This record gives sequence, C-alpha cells and structure tokens, in this order.
Amino acid sequence: MQAPQNRNIRWWMLSLVFLATTINYLDRQVMGLLKPVLEREFSWDEKDYSYIVMAFTTTYAIGYMAMGRFIDRVGTKIGYAVSLIVWSLASIGHGFVKSTIGFIIARSTLGISEAGNFPAAIKSVAEWFPKKERALATGIFNSGATVGAILAPLIVPFILGHYGWRQTFVWIGALGMIWIILWWKFYAVPEKTKTLSREELQYIKSDQNEKTEEKKQIPLSELLKYKVTWSFAIGKILTDPIWYFFMFWLPAYFSDVFKMDLTKPSIPLIIIYSGTTIGSIGGGYLSSFLIKKGWAIGKARSLTMLLFALMVVPVMFSKYVDNMWLITLVIALATAAHQGWGANLMTTVGDQLPNHYVSSVIGFGGMLGSAAGIIFPLFIGIVLDAFKKSGNINGGYNIIFFIAGISYVTAWGLIKIINRKKTV
Repeated sequence: MQAPQNRNIRWWMLSLVFLATTINYLDRQVMGLLKPVLEREFSWDEKDYSYIVMAFTTTYAIGYMAMGRFIDRVGTKIGYAVSLIVWSLASIGHGFVKSTIGFIIARSTLGISEAGNFPAAIKSVAEWFPKKERALATGIFNSGATVGAILAPLIVPFILGHYGWRQTFVWIGALGMIWIILWWKFYAVPEKTKTLSREELQYIKSDQNEKTEEKKQIPLSELLKYKVTWSFAIGKILTDPIWYFFMFWLPAYFSDVFKMDLTKPSIPLIIIYSGTTIGSIGGGYLSSFLIKKGWAIGKARSLTMLLFALMVVPVMFSKYVDNMWLITLVIALATAAHQGWGANLMTTVGDQLPNHYVSSVIGFGGMLGSAAGIIFPLFIGIVLDAFKKSGNINGGYNIIFFIAGISYVTAWGLIKIINRKKTV
C-alpha cells in the first residue's frame, strides 16, 4: 500500500517523541560535562564518580522494566507524561543537593524516571507507523539523543560560566515542563485522532496484525517465550554499557588526555555527537530502504546492524592514535554506529510482536542492558584510578576502547545464533 500524500499528523507526533528524547539526553549529559567541577567541589576520585553513575544505571535498570510495564498498562500518553514530569523534577533537584549522598539520591530518581523514555517512544512509533517505516521513525526520534548531546556542550559551559553549576541543573531540567504542555495537548493514538483520515489510518495499520479485542497486559512469563525478547536483551547487555561510557566519560577523557577546557564549548564533543545524528537517521533509513526494495524485514535489519557493528571496531585501536582530531573522528564513527545499531535493534521488537507487548519487552531488555551498565562504570573507575596513579591515564582509556571495539560484533553474532530458527 502506497503512503498517503498527507502524512503531517504522524510526523508531528514523532516530533514530540524526538523532542522528549532530546530533553532526556540533555538532562543526563549535564553530569558528565560538570564532572571536573564537581570533583573539585566535593573532592571525588574516579571511584566516587563511578558510584554516582552506578546509582543512575541501577535505578535506570529497575525503571526500564517497571516503566515499560506501567506504560503498557496506562498507555503511551499518560505513561510518557508521568516519566518526563518526574525526571524533570529530579534533574532540577541536582541543583539543590549539598553532598555526595544527595547526588546519589537525585541521580537515582533521574534514572528510574528517565527509563520510561524509550519504552514509551518505541510504543508510540509502533502505534503511528507501519513496520516498513518504523526503523526510519526510530532513527529520527533516537537522533534526539544526539541533539541533546550536541546542545549540552554548547549550553552547559555558558550557564556554568555565568551562573554556576547549580543553576545549570535547574535551567536545563526546567525544559521538560514545556514539553509536558505540548504532549498533553496534542498526543493521542491514531484511533482517537479525529483529524486523521481513514486512508492514513489504513496505511498505518497496513502491515500490522493487531487483534481487535481488549489488550490485556500479558504476564512476563509469556514474553520470555519469544526469541526476540532474548535477542533484544543480548544486544542491550553488550552495547548499552559502551554507550554509557561514551556518554558519561568522553568529556573527562578529552580533559584528562588532551587537557580540553570544559568551561568552553567543546568542539571535539560537538563533532562526535553530531555524527551520531547521521548514524541514527541513516541507520533507520538504510533498513527501511532495503525493506521497500523487497528485502525481508529480518534480513534488512540484520545486515544494517552488522555494518554498524563493524564501524565500531576501529575504536579499539585508539592507543595507536595520539592526535586529538583523528581520535575525535574515530570515536565519532563509533558513536554514530551505536545510534544506527540502536535504531534497528529497538525496531526488531515491534517487527515481531504486537504493539501491546512492545513497551514490556523494551523494558525487559533495557533493564538487563542497564544492569550490565551497573558493573561497567565500577570497572571503568577502578581501571582509570589505577592508571591515573601510575601517571598513564591514557592506558586506562585504551582498555575501555578495546572492549568497546569488540562488543557490537559479539552482540551481532549472538543475536544471529539466538534467531537461527524462526521466532516463536
């Protein structure tokens, strides 16, 4: 079925999801950019900082599963709104804490509430887009993570330099309250959108097999029967911790190794996070393009994910690169590849399961991915502290980059093994 010419409504709905994802990553990126300032303020070492990151990833893991089930129960509109209100208040709360324990509490609240973003976003895409367009739609909203990461190095130094680190958290956290107004006024599922044409609704539902009876929340034991549940979880377990490293430690990496001043706009970080926009949208476009050319959905997703997994491999050779701009390009390639990988990995759930399963499976896999991210920051902290004491902090980062380089190819191989037979 050909796409209707007037598709403004569903792309407007997607723009709201894009904006929420931008705010999500803008909020969480502030901590990494303020790390050197907060280390001086509170006398933290690398392990202290890793504990705070672990507080976020631990509650993010719990929140992924809890929020995924919650969103499937109450629906996308209410679930997304609750998630964003809580994480905005938590982000603002960082500006009022006066101790390391206070940061752990604020970070924990942020983690459990921010975990609702992707289950709600993927569910929204499944509601508003046919399967052949979902990877592109996912890539577009997922690029909001990139935009947030780009804006942070531009906005944070300005607020920090003029008003201090406390106001930085408050100002950026307050952005979510504007989004809530737009979301509550405009968002609805297609069936309840009066301005949506019959032709457009038929196109959205053209390759879906949703049953018309009432959708009841299914037990977790039922979800665990599906291979896509486990392949998605494996993909998250092996690659989410790497993304946390790129997100929380890259500012410190450039500060430690190349003496970059984080109170000024960080050009290497802007370049790196700009590249992820291309990866996110490009990854979604590539698999959607192949599907429209007649490729099977699973084959198109798999090939696209393999290409992006291979693009991460060069980062493992970072120890042979001592030029800041060259390493910036290598890392930019890896982070762009992560976003392209993620756009397709998340879409595999909606490809194979009904819409009313999607948030729960995304939540389950995201929980396990974040659980892996709980341990990895501690490992990073131990490694970097050890190498910092020896006067070779770059050696510690080289170990982390090596692990990053092999993680995506390993994940792709395991996913292929899990899915070598037809999904249940």
